[in-house]
Amino acid sequence: MKQLLGVCVILVLTGSSVFASGGLQRTTAYPATAPIMPIANTQAGQLKGFVDHNGVLAFNGIQYAVVSERYAKPQPVPAWQGVKPAQVYGAIPLIPEQKTVGADEFAWPHRYGIQAEECQFLNVWTPSLSGKRAVMIFIHGGSFNNGSAQEAVAYEGGNLAQFGDVVVITVNHRLNVLGYLNLSSFGDKYKDSANLGQYDLLAALQWVKDNIANFGGDPSNVTIFGQSGGCRKVQSLMHMPEAQGYFSKAIGHSSIYNPISQAQADRIAQLTVQNLGLTAATLDQIKTTEYRTLLAAGEKALADAGREFGISLNGWNVTIDEKTLLSSYPEFAKAIPFIQGTVMGEAAHNNLAFIAQNINKNNWTGAETDRYLGERFGSDAAAIKAEWEKLFPEKKSQDVYFYDIDRRNNTLNFLADKAQSGTAPVYNYLFNFEAPANGGITPFHCSELAYVFHNMNLREITKATGGTAEVFKMQDVIAQAWINFAKTGNPSQPGLEWKPFDPVSKTGTLVFDTNSRFAPLDDANLRKLMGTR
Repeated sequence: MKQLLGVCVILVLTGSSVFASGGLQRTTAYPATAPIMPIANTQAGQLKGFVDHNGVLAFNGIQYAVVSERYAKPQPVPAWQGVKPAQVYGAIPLIPEQKTVGADEFAWPHRYGIQAEECQFLNVWTPSLSGKRAVMIFIHGGSFNNGSAQEAVAYEGGNLAQFGDVVVITVNHRLNVLGYLNLSSFGDKYKDSANLGQYDLLAALQWVKDNIANFGGDPSNVTIFGQSGGCRKVQSLMHMPEAQGYFSKAIGHSSIYNPISQAQADRIAQLTVQNLGLTAATLDQIKTTEYRTLLAAGEKALADAGREFGISLNGWNVTIDEKTLLSSYPEFAKAIPFIQGTVMGEAAHNNLAFIAQNINKNNWTGAETDRYLGERFGSDAAAIKAEWEKLFPEKKSQDVYFYDIDRRNNTLNFLADKAQSGTAPVYNYLFNFEAPANGGITPFHCSELAYVFHNMNLREITKATGGTAEVFKMQDVIAQAWINFAKTGNPSQPGLEWKPFDPVSKTGTLVFDTNSRFAPLDDANLRKLMGTR
């Protein structure tokens, strides 16, 4: 009894709290003073940031440009006196109305902000204001229609900045009918309206070039990376002559690059103006038209123009006008090393819908697997299953049900064209890691970003992924690859060599999984078989 009492006393005294004088006293060591808020210089004035949870310095809601009126190009921010706070996220772009919580919220937690047309804000995370670190600028997804730099919890940049000793930046810009309605056919007053969302990004890149040295970054070593619509914006920037000198490396996640022509853009603009009841003479009224009215007119124009051209125009897009955006690569882009890849499940093919129905694909019997594969692939199911098992012996047979080939096909073609158009190496990846939460979540569109940003310790991300040792190992591996590429142009790391993609055979893929590996991964036959279905 005395021995037990002694153990209890020891446990109490060594814990985080003890009782004394009738009250609870904590013995945990807390800082005696709050951290000193960092102040950084910019060309326009001083900014006060804050110290993030891990000691990284954060500057949120930095205005990088101003726009005088709707459909005008961005201009530099006027100088100010004193110290301006940069401790709160800025306004996000105006986007279509969202009325319901996303069905994928349990796996991809979101955040939303105040919307405004003046949305030219970026966020910076840096280990120190001194030094000369590689800079990584992330461009968010959401096609050209929606999204923001703060929309996903996964976009928090502090952990990546700390883990890689890099400067991380996320950026907002104009979207949809405000950023990609090309009114240039209506005369000189609107000649600069093509690809305005991209011009916002160029303004952000200009801000980085002018100011990032004061945040501990190297303006001569900048990598841009983006996912989905953000990938298409990265791809577009590599086709914009005015982007020369702003970045030296680029990474794209999960995209199909399909810009529209000038003729298509002109027709969308004509129909939008017509839907608003405006003419060339009254067009200036478009600058003050209520946003929802303008957006509805533009979305109807997209649908109608798509039918006229016999294509699907289900969202906004950049315009190839051979001036701001070229159909071929400008010279500078030919020397830009580039990574692009996809995830196993992507948008249409993952098991989130099954999980919502309480169906666990990892519990399927052999007979159930064959039934599901037969339902999706018909008479080719057995051949597809055999090809899958040969290429991915580490995965389960049923996982082929969720394999996405659309974005992979387009990615391999884009990489081959990029490699053959220039001198810089290109690299391909496939993210196959299955998060252990909810019985196993196959990789879905966006899912690799939480690992790239090294954010597994954030509460919402831990809940969404399962937070196991394998999860934390996965983030170390993929984040290190991105960091190494940003610093040197080579994404290899000790024990995991990543060779350039072969544009002739269209092979050479880094497969990120529990045991990541580089392989030829010649899945052409599998993609051919699946393509018939």
